Amino acid sequence: MPLPDWSIGHADVDRRLKALRYRRLNFDPADLGGAGWHRDDYRQLLPAEEPGQPVPGGAWEIASQLSRSYAFADPTLVEARYDAGDPLDGLNMLLILHAVGLRFYAGVRAGGVADEERQIDGRPVRVSAWDYRTLDGHVEAGQRSYEVRKWLDTGEVEFRIAAVSHRARVANPLVRVGFRLLGRREQIKFYRHTCEVMARRTAAAVAAPAG
Repeated sequence: MPLPDWSIGHADVDRRLKALRYRRLNFDPADLGGAGWHRDDYRQLLPAEEPGQPVPGGAWEIASQLSRSYAFADPTLVEARYDAGDPLDGLNMLLILHAVGLRFYAGVRAGGVADEERQIDGRPVRVSAWDYRTLDGHVEAGQRSYEVRKWLDTGEVEFRIAAVSHRARVANPLVRVGFRLLGRREQIKFYRHTCEVMARRTAAAVAAPAG
């Protein structure tokens, strides 16, 4: 199993990204419903639309694009490197996690891509969704799901993060140190900041003049 990868300065990102194709998940997805996992659920209201299907160029469409391109991340906390020409479903992403002057390189694999209408609590909702799961060498283990929802009966639009995670189960002191540096406090900081960025960038794009 690969050890946590880190550096003090800039490093060979392209090589690390290409190597992810050979990495496996560092957990069994069948275990996600069990005990011992942190479960987080964050929701952020976005600018509303008129009731009905999403408006072209409206908040739901804009937020979906921001979400799927990982444009909600604060680069001082985490950067994402990936091949934008590859489809999102199955995409390998190299996350560069920043903490105390160090860079931790963590691989994830995207999936769960959907653009569909659902019924939630008896209400019709249009959902744009995707998730990623952690790969060997990541200081965490688990899955994060991202959804942009439009409630078709009212026009409300929201962004949701649902995550299940714990420290990677590797008997290595570097992992334990890494997770302490990037642990629960940093997770919560990331979730909250992501919601704030999604709200701010979506509102700015909606308010921008056409073209």
